[in-house]
Amino acid sequence: MGSILERNQETNCSDSNNGNDCNNLSDSNTTCCDHDSKWKEKRKVNVLEQYGYTLGRFIGSGTYATVKLAYSKRHECNVAIKIVAKKNYPTNLLYKYLPREINVIKELRHEHLIEHYEAIETSRSVYIVMEYAAIGSLYDYIVKNKQQNESIARKWFKELVSAVEYCHANGIVHRDLKCENVLLDIKFSIKLADFGLARNNMIGKNGTIKTSKTFCGTAVYASPEVLKNIPHRPNTSDIWSIGVVLYCIVFGTLPFDDSGLQGLIEQVEKKLTFPQHITISDGCKQMITKLIAPLEDRLSISEIKNQPWYRDSNTVSTIR
Repeated sequence: MGSILERNQETNCSDSNNGNDCNNLSDSNTTCCDHDSKWKEKRKVNVLEQYGYTLGRFIGSGTYATVKLAYSKRHECNVAIKIVAKKNYPTNLLYKYLPREINVIKELRHEHLIEHYEAIETSRSVYIVMEYAAIGSLYDYIVKNKQQNESIARKWFKELVSAVEYCHANGIVHRDLKCENVLLDIKFSIKLADFGLARNNMIGKNGTIKTSKTFCGTAVYASPEVLKNIPHRPNTSDIWSIGVVLYCIVFGTLPFDDSGLQGLIEQVEKKLTFPQHITISDGCKQMITKLIAPLEDRLSISEIKNQPWYRDSNTVSTIR
């Protein structure tokens, strides 16, 4: 079938099956490649060493890949290497979505996006070399440290909005914004990652984001229009997901529970409620309710940046 890295990134999600082939692309529940053979592991390390990488410890895993820490002699720093075993990856996805992810991330350069260094392909595997976010995922940080105060939340929220604004301005929609895909570097700054479900070239002739009919992403972070398979502009769904992330930061929990699709649809259509045992400002509540909102009331990026809570200069300078 040829090289994955030579594939065109513009292949579209199929709408004929309501985008169901997108549903399981996120790296969230995986096994890795080549663990059953010491010889294969040795061969894998040698391939990477030819490019100046020394593999280290396991970082995490998803549905079709594992991520390992490595040291790059060329960059003189630690990097993260996403390892995709071709034999574990469904062929229709391997030659469609993986090339798209690689082509999307290699175009992106922003201080709050994980930087892509290179992709290496062998007959058995694809290695995606990326910036290493030492603190780990926002999800793991919240699980360990619980809810955060508003000055920290505002800092992270502004950084995330900046990253998403950059993506949208360049015709890229993420489509799987969630705490697991928001990473923290050694300075506790946001690094948006995992563009496995992202789409590029989404700006239409009129200068706005094109309409999509596909369901992609993680249900508890998904907007009502995505859950109900209503044609929508995916940038507006990204904004809903940003609101869910902000809610998680200040309350330490999700606003909705994953009680099945119909139950989730019923939840997102009700008025949003807040935990009574945690106090946040009215400005923060207003921001969240204007993001986790019906499409006609949902804020745009420019409107987010004009909100009083966003414009407040009270952000934490250091986090420990």
